[in-house]
Amino acid sequence: MGFVIHEDTAEAEILANSRIKQPVLAILTIEDDLQLFRGNRHNFADLIDAGKENGFLVYVVTANQLKLNRKTINGFTYDPGTDTWMLQKFPFPHLIYNRIPLREDELQPEVRRKIAACLRNPNVQIFNPKFFNKWSLFKWLRQSRITKPYIPATSRMQSVSGLGRMMLQHRFLYLKPVSGKAGKGIMTIQLQPEKPLPYRLKIQGNKGSTTYNCGTIGKLWTRIKKESTGERYIAQQGIHLAAYNDRSFDLRALIQKNQRGQWDISGIGARLAGSMSITTHVPRGGSIEDPEKLLVGVFGQDEANKLLTKARNTALVIARQIERGSRRSLAEMSMDLGIDQAGNIWFFEANAKPMKFDEPDIRKRSLDRIFQYSSYLLRTKDK
Repeated sequence: MGFVIHEDTAEAEILANSRIKQPVLAILTIEDDLQLFRGNRHNFADLIDAGKENGFLVYVVTANQLKLNRKTINGFTYDPGTDTWMLQKFPFPHLIYNRIPLREDELQPEVRRKIAACLRNPNVQIFNPKFFNKWSLFKWLRQSRITKPYIPATSRMQSVSGLGRMMLQHRFLYLKPVSGKAGKGIMTIQLQPEKPLPYRLKIQGNKGSTTYNCGTIGKLWTRIKKESTGERYIAQQGIHLAAYNDRSFDLRALIQKNQRGQWDISGIGARLAGSMSITTHVPRGGSIEDPEKLLVGVFGQDEANKLLTKARNTALVIARQIERGSRRSLAEMSMDLGIDQAGNIWFFEANAKPMKFDEPDIRKRSLDRIFQYSSYLLRTKDK
């Protein structure tokens, strides 16, 4: 995708005004000195294209460009014929879809102020105003007796004594950064009391993992603090996941609101861990698989069917509770669910800004759902 072309402003403004009766959705991101704006350009181009199919005008806008008191604002559109992004004037959006790509981008003071202003503005509807925080997710889900059983035992990792108490209850732990993404920074601890160096620490790298064996919990803590580089972590009960050909896997669900404004499953995929990886994330060496194939291989056809149905129902119940806990109206989330060797379902993570699903049927449905839910919001706005 090439550089941005500046179109004639007057001509673009006429074009914008002629389309003003169309529903308008702006994809929010932030500016970038080299690329002009940040984010997944292929995803943005797909959204613009899907918007056309669904009768929407869609464009990309940066937090700086989004002037809440203007009728027209500058934004970017994509021309597939020339494979370039062009700057034009567009009508002020009815809906804003937050796709600011990184947590640190969203935490910039000026970006936080702009999102807060959007939330206060009665003329603006913004999808999923911010990233989830892992600790907040577990706190919200523990508030409901229905969702609490799906949560592995979880605590903040604040002291060596706290870690020791947790290891007395669970010999296998996951350590996860509170603000982590795509498996970055995850570690595991296994306590093997019969060994001379009983604490086994594995640290997730880009594709594989590094292992350290420590003789005391004090030395283990020192190593963890060195590897965590000041980030806040949670410690979580390790779950022995079901494995296919000796490789563990989990399920990745996409949950979005539909044309009736209700949570619905857009699709469930599976991620198979890499042979040297401690997570199933594709950027860390994991691979995409068919969930039915993996579940049938481990549990047989009848049990696999029951587990897939249970996973879908569980994802919907959890999504509703996350929305209640967040006290915000949400539009979509992806969710990592694990199935242990006994067939129990566990919640691991939810992402307020789902990454692109590579399964073609899920991808198509995910794009259409954005506009189906947008249409619902516009229909019911003044009721």
